[in-house]
Parts: sequence; structure tokens; C-alpha cells
Amino acid sequence: MSIFGAIKNAIFGHKAAAPAPAAQPQAMPQMSRPQAAPAAPQAQAQAQATQQQPVDVDAVLAAIAQHKGQTLNYRSSIVDLMKLLDLDSSLANREQLATELGYSGAKDGSAEMNLWLHRRVMEELEKNGGKVSAALKD
Repeated sequence: MSIFGAIKNAIFGHKAAAPAPAAQPQAMPQMSRPQAAPAAPQAQAQAQATQQQPVDVDAVLAAIAQHKGQTLNYRSSIVDLMKLLDLDSSLANREQLATELGYSGAKDGSAEMNLWLHRRVMEELEKNGGKVSAALKD
């Protein structure tokens, strides 16, 4: 899994995988109760509606931070964001993340690279269904 994928999963969770089994009963012949067939599309529609609602990234990160009780500057630091999400924040992982996200500068762990990574991660989270406040994007 990519580093960004791990960040995204830590924030968004694995809720998208849960609705898949609901579609299976629909493909079976009418051996089960006739009432079950209409329920499957309804459950699937509810699952899609849930998936389409944006994830409040600020709220998720704040809840994780409160639960951990650590003082981390996750709002502007990629290192602290990764630590908050229990991900390896080593230079090697940040270099890999920089490569994944298309960073073209020197991958030396500089402040410039780290600030770019944080901004880019927030942009990508927003593109992938996250609701990200301006405070996290700056």
C-alpha cells in the first residue's frame, strides 16, 4: 500500500469495503424471501449515500489527537500528522510519499519539502472525499 493510501485509510477508515456483501443476495435466484430483494437495493443506496458524504478530516484528526492525548502539530507538520496516524514518519517514508505525490524538488527532508507534502496530502484527501478546512490547507 502506498504511504498516501495508508494516510487516507487511517482517516477515512475502511467503510467503503463494508457494502460489498449486500449486493450478493440480489444475484441469487428467488429462493430466499421475496421481501429481501427490494431491501438489497435500498441498503446499497444507503451505503452509496454514506460513501458520498465527505469525511470531516478536521474532526477525525481532532478526535484522534484528543484520544491520544499527545501534543502534535498535525495541522501543519507532515511528520506530526504521520505520527498522529501511527505511521512511520521517517525520511525514507516521506521521500516515498513525495515521489507518490509528484514532488519535484530535492527529497532531503527540508522544511520546503515537508510543508509541500502536508499541503499536497490535504489536497489529495479533499479530492478523495474529505472535507478539509482552510486551517489544514495552509
